[in-house]
Amino acid sequence: MKIHETIAGLRTGLKSAGRVVLVPTMGNLHDGHISLMRQAHEHGDTVLVSIFVNRLQFRPGEDFEKYPRTFDADCERLIAAGVDVLFFPAESEMYPTPQRYFIEPPAELINILEGEFRPGHFRGVATVVQKLFNITQPQVAVFGKKDYQQMLVLSNMARELALPIEIVATDTVRATDGLALSSRNGFLSPTERVEAPRLHRLLKATRYAILAGERDYSRLESQAMVELRAHGWIPDYIAVREKTGLKLPTAHDSGLVILGAALLGSTRLIDNLEV
Repeated sequence: MKIHETIAGLRTGLKSAGRVVLVPTMGNLHDGHISLMRQAHEHGDTVLVSIFVNRLQFRPGEDFEKYPRTFDADCERLIAAGVDVLFFPAESEMYPTPQRYFIEPPAELINILEGEFRPGHFRGVATVVQKLFNITQPQVAVFGKKDYQQMLVLSNMARELALPIEIVATDTVRATDGLALSSRNGFLSPTERVEAPRLHRLLKATRYAILAGERDYSRLESQAMVELRAHGWIPDYIAVREKTGLKLPTAHDSGLVILGAALLGSTRLIDNLEV
């Protein structure tokens, strides 16, 4: 695996790379990330992974400083997954001057759900991903569906800006008890880790109710929130939305997704299930 820390070095190294597949990450890799990389091999000649903890997508008081940096362990996992190239820039390489130009996704998509609780988050995500696209110029980019709203923001960005990049969205990878794999799971205490799959179970129960014919989505959302609170969670939202734009569903919607976010102890977990 070749490692590049500069934009110039990476661009030189990719000149004969063929069809490049980019998997952007912030490091602290887990099996969910590795699944993306394995699938990336199916879409091109060179699998390129980026590791960059992007300050722009963190609000003051969030976990930017304590976000785990595990470079050596990450490299071992990347090599085992057959990754060809790693882009590992310093913050000064990505932002040599303060970033003043930003990608502004549409308000109706980023001021709801995650965007309501993390203002500016998707602006920072879209900006750094567009910058990574410009730097690496991939033909394909692979993202996981665990961050469903983020996946929509980025796929819509690629389409509306006519980027010559195919966006591949892959299913969420889960532990055997259903917990969606996430770097933040490492912050859970042993007791919290036992409790954590409840969020996924509630999303499954909500999906089952919808498939059984229930259409009072507000009642389903409230029931799930009440159960989370009863077990010590602080929920931000459980929401049933239409899949393509996360709007409130109508009677004619055939594709739905159930999204949830809640604080368990000091760890904020998110998950979703498509219906």
